[in-house]
Amino acid sequence: MEPRKGEEFREDLRPGARNAQARRLLTPQELAPLTRLSSWRSALSIAHTFGLIALALALAIATWPSAWMLLSIVVIGIAQHGLFILAHEAAHYRLFPHRGANDFLGRLVGMLGGVSMCTYRVTHRLHHNNLYTEEDPDTAIHGGYPRGKRYLFNKLVRDLAGLNAWKTFAYFFGAPAINDDTQREIRPLDDTSPELRAAARRDRLWVAGFHVVAPLAALAPAGWRGLAMYLVLWVVPLVTVLQPILRLRAICEHGAASDLGSPLTAARTNRTTGSWPNRLARVALFPHHVNYHVEHHLYPAVPHFHLPALHRLLRDKGALDAAEVRDFTSTWRLVFAARKTRA
Repeated sequence: MEPRKGEEFREDLRPGARNAQARRLLTPQELAPLTRLSSWRSALSIAHTFGLIALALALAIATWPSAWMLLSIVVIGIAQHGLFILAHEAAHYRLFPHRGANDFLGRLVGMLGGVSMCTYRVTHRLHHNNLYTEEDPDTAIHGGYPRGKRYLFNKLVRDLAGLNAWKTFAYFFGAPAINDDTQREIRPLDDTSPELRAAARRDRLWVAGFHVVAPLAALAPAGWRGLAMYLVLWVVPLVTVLQPILRLRAICEHGAASDLGSPLTAARTNRTTGSWPNRLARVALFPHHVNYHVEHHLYPAVPHFHLPALHRLLRDKGALDAAEVRDFTSTWRLVFAARKTRA
């Protein structure tokens, strides 16, 4: 079922020679298999993420209380980020072919992480359809880099301490994005359908209700021990470990962009092979192939499991020669570089 008007994620068709090159080289016949959805592959991605959570929980419960809990908290926070990426896939209608299954499971994985998938769908459409314009709500998160090592480290430390978690969940609940430099609120919803907005309002109530009931459900069978386990092993990773991961991934995808006029350079693909920092980044920051971000903006209809094949196809045809494609280690140096001075 194709999205209706006001619900679609538009391909980036901005004029420009580099954009045209990337789009002209792929034929409809080449793209068709890459946009095909697969229920079993999406189910495998979901099972992988929940399996990681289950293993971490099992370790923590078996050794409770002990220092092993710290490892479990880190692993659970990384896996919670995987849930966010799966909710992102559902927001794009790319998780399952059946709309009902896509939205039900997308809302479920989002709900576990305190995210309203339907609200995120509204906000994320604006990011895709207005990339790096005044109507892009995500520019407040990743715009203006590099800002200097001290600025970014301070942000990440505050994230890890849980001091910025309320801002993250407010964003995923539809609060207006605030630009740090201008303090301007971004609320552009003119191209969003009334149906999406209504679904977002209903979904927020379900998410809020779930997170009221969840601690009571943990308390009922196991008493205070059950509640403590829920808070330590689920809520603590959500408000600490997950927060710097979300920020750093967003900045690696769009921060310190070289040319905001093209999706080839306003987004970034991070290579996660080769050196051990690259491979570590694949585990900690880029689950489910989310590192292929240029490709995702060019062709948002391609599901996550086909992004590596799309990358290879574009690369082999020379369409990415002028694109922001670099090793994660190179991106790290770029976004942590000294603040740019204005002329």
